[in-house]
Amino acid sequence: MGKLTFPVDDGRPIFQQVAERIEDDIVDGSLAEEAQAPSTTHFAQFYGINPATAAKGVNVLVDQGILYKKRGIGMFVSEGAREKLLARRRHQFYEQYVVPLLQEAEKLGISGEQLASLITEKGRG
Repeated sequence: MGKLTFPVDDGRPIFQQVAERIEDDIVDGSLAEEAQAPSTTHFAQFYGINPATAAKGVNVLVDQGILYKKRGIGMFVSEGAREKLLARRRHQFYEQYVVPLLQEAEKLGISGEQLASLITEKGRG
């Protein structure tokens, strides 16, 4: 498998993308709570980025309480990190997708019942 490179999304800084990659691994369960997170060196080498950039992404998660450092060993996923990330992402989902959807439905005269029916119908097919 070839080396993946950043930026995946040109609109966001690379360190944010590093943090999001780690978050994704926590959310999908591939990086469990209390498990050791990949080192900044690993991220830097694997993705071909500056180690300081990788460290900045990891430190964002430390500041948020998602990761914690065991001195001399490395970074680990905090207990409760997955639920914290899920709660934050659910809120972001609501703000980014549900609110605009409801606003547009209202403009178009689509009732809540009709909207629910459309979503249910598309979810099946």
